[in-house]
Amino acid sequence: MRLIPPVIGQNFMRQLETNLHTNKYQRLSVQISLNGLSFLITDENQNQILFENEEWFYATTPFELLTELENLLNKLPKATSFEKVSVIYATSVYTVVPEVLFDERKASEYLKFNSKILVNDYISHDQLDVLNLVVVYVPLMNINNALFDKLGSFEYFHLATVLMDAFYKIHDKSETRVFLHVCDSSLDCVVFKEDRLELCNSYPYASPEDFLYYLLFMMEQLKLNPDKIPISLCGEIQENDAIHELLYKYIRHIDFIPKHNSEEKIPFSLQKIV
Repeated sequence: MRLIPPVIGQNFMRQLETNLHTNKYQRLSVQISLNGLSFLITDENQNQILFENEEWFYATTPFELLTELENLLNKLPKATSFEKVSVIYATSVYTVVPEVLFDERKASEYLKFNSKILVNDYISHDQLDVLNLVVVYVPLMNINNALFDKLGSFEYFHLATVLMDAFYKIHDKSETRVFLHVCDSSLDCVVFKEDRLELCNSYPYASPEDFLYYLLFMMEQLKLNPDKIPISLCGEIQENDAIHELLYKYIRHIDFIPKHNSEEKIPFSLQKIV
């Protein structure tokens, strides 16, 4: 589910001229954020997008988001059944904990270090076995309940889990590399040093200069040389746009993660995310 700039009132929907009901393996992927919702139906066997719907707005509470979700659920193709439904939370309230230190009974304690959480917040976590890490976050239970009522059982993850897993699969384990997932007003940063995770964090930004500040500050803190460390970009950034041009002045080695490459290790249904 490719993140597009969340311009208020700007929506997008596409359905291919394909009979959705004849496809044997359909996967529905849903991305949830307070800035918008994105639905993607894919045929995993044929690596084909069957239906896309993205709507962008600004919801200040989970209750406002629920109203938008219910409207969008009604736009899904009728009488369509899914072999698999995946929900991804693209929210800023999360943290990464080494698996050996994680205690599920103390999950809320990990979040309190860098996030404001409420007493009645439900705390969830994702296991990322390939890196021996746990991502702790707050899913929106009113959203989960609405999705369950409409779609039945589903799996859900945090976007940080998806990004770390996807980037690790394409990362050259012999080098240090920075991966940047760019959204309209936020930046997801994942850094690997050889086969170890050095950093996974998200930063808000309002201008290309903000973007550059957070990136250079992060690299300084990790003692990463902008003239030597390669940076891979994906998401809402294009060659020669304002952010890319500014980065190019300060970062020597920049490349873009290719999309829809049949040789990639990233699953087709997730390539729209990264």
